Amino acid sequence: MSSNSKDWQKLCAERKERRLQSIPKDWLIHAPPESQRNVLNVPETCGLLTGHELDITSTTDVDTLLGKLALGQWSSVEVTTAFYKRAIVAQQLTNCLTEIFVEKALARAKEVDEYFQQTGKTIGPLHGLPISLKDQFCIKGMDTVMGYAGWIGKPAEKDSVLIEILYDLGAVPFVRTNVPQTLLWGETYNHVFGRTTNPYDRYMTPGGSTGGEGALLAMHGSPLGVGTDIGGSVRIPAAFCGLYSLRPSYGRLPYQGCVNSQLGQESISSVLGPMTSSPSGVLRFTKAIIDAKPWNSDPLAVRKPWSRDEYELGEHGNGVGMCFAIMWDDDIVKPHPPVIRAMEITKAALEAAGHKVINWVPHRHAEIYKNTAQIFFADSGHDFFTDCELSGEPLIQTMSPAENAHELVLDGLPLSRTLVEKPAHLSAYDLWQLHNEKRELRKSYLDHWEATKAITGTGRAVDAIISPVSPHTACPHGCHIHGFYTVLCNNLDLTTSVFPVSFADKDLDKKLPPHEFRNQDDKAVYHLYDSELFHGLPVGLQLIGRTLEEEGVIGMTEVMDKALKAYKAA
Repeated sequence: MSSNSKDWQKLCAERKERRLQSIPKDWLIHAPPESQRNVLNVPETCGLLTGHELDITSTTDVDTLLGKLALGQWSSVEVTTAFYKRAIVAQQLTNCLTEIFVEKALARAKEVDEYFQQTGKTIGPLHGLPISLKDQFCIKGMDTVMGYAGWIGKPAEKDSVLIEILYDLGAVPFVRTNVPQTLLWGETYNHVFGRTTNPYDRYMTPGGSTGGEGALLAMHGSPLGVGTDIGGSVRIPAAFCGLYSLRPSYGRLPYQGCVNSQLGQESISSVLGPMTSSPSGVLRFTKAIIDAKPWNSDPLAVRKPWSRDEYELGEHGNGVGMCFAIMWDDDIVKPHPPVIRAMEITKAALEAAGHKVINWVPHRHAEIYKNTAQIFFADSGHDFFTDCELSGEPLIQTMSPAENAHELVLDGLPLSRTLVEKPAHLSAYDLWQLHNEKRELRKSYLDHWEATKAITGTGRAVDAIISPVSPHTACPHGCHIHGFYTVLCNNLDLTTSVFPVSFADKDLDKKLPPHEFRNQDDKAVYHLYDSELFHGLPVGLQLIGRTLEEEGVIGMTEVMDKALKAYKAA
């Protein structure tokens, strides 16, 4: 503990109090006791939202919301107010928000409505839609704390490029959401705002680092949120919270003006992506941003206009008779029974829809995992320690809560990763060798993928890979230790979506007999599973496509989603 501990603790306490004071007093509710673990129904029962506001916030399809806004059936003020009230309920239940700016957001919504009333036209394709944002996207005049006490009291001088584009498209940014300190965690906790919980079960994490968005969207406190992903930070919360999301390739969507950990680390770049309760939300957001030509505002944005042919799957047999491969496990950690069953359901749904499904053979995964870890920690944690030193706060070493932690010790093995043992600080030359190795691994994986032409029966290589997002569903706080299922795609820069499939079921997902454990993580994850503990939690999977194949991945995800819904209805 630093000698400045009282100073940073005071900073954090004052910042949390300012957040509380930003909530309209008549929006405070009588929250249920902490012993109530599932809180999804509280917005409907707490009495804060009117019947009309519940109708608005229960409209999970973004196309429907945009359609009503474009026709003037619902005003932006009433839609934004409804979602804002529900977001505040979510905050009181899950601690998901960092920045609350009701007056600014409603003034923007009023501006949008006045434009529509005066012209009879919408401002743009996201006209009037309230959008939530991870606490990395700078909004002029507001702090972007990003989980560090030392970043408090440093308001942004200008909007990030994404915020500028959202305004141009007619959207209404209305809240920002919680993240973990350093961002490089699959969970969400920091000293400033505290821990975010999963509304399906508050004993569980919503994932990370975009965990605030995950919890908020699961509560229907926002119709569409934007997060970032460098190792699974959009996809893990999406899977843990029953959502759809997209991890685009490097530079496809504009990151300029967004704060981050490890700024300057560009071998494995962070990307932004949408999270939402509907496939239409992913499509509408991604297409709208790309159609806005972000390369004219962000020098790193790829100059690639939206391709209708790619979205309609012109490169994938027009979406008919495709061949998918399922990665049943990554050869490092075996998935839990609910995740295995979700893959079995997906396989059956795809085959029922006329597609072929084969097994994916993992290729050099241990090498890719090691390469990624060495790149991420090439500075020996210097970036993290430097940001902590701004206030004197300690670097968080574990996501396990101090009280009511999940107790599982296997031969002395803790379930939480720590940074106590700092890796060696690499030289520039050593880092270059990792970059060179990464290029070789990407080429090797591409060749492995292309070689599947011999077995797909379509004349093409596998159209996409279906895989777990994590070896488990949402897990107890402090127990998320294996992130390679998502990290794989960040290292190889493969465009990837997440889609919900099912829910863990204690009767259907019985614990499997022990297998021969490959490593300590595999052992820990196996022993973590308890069918009663995980019952009722959502299970999502990934659809992995090629680099810069956003349109195709969105199109294939829609095919997948329709196949799943038809299979379940049959």
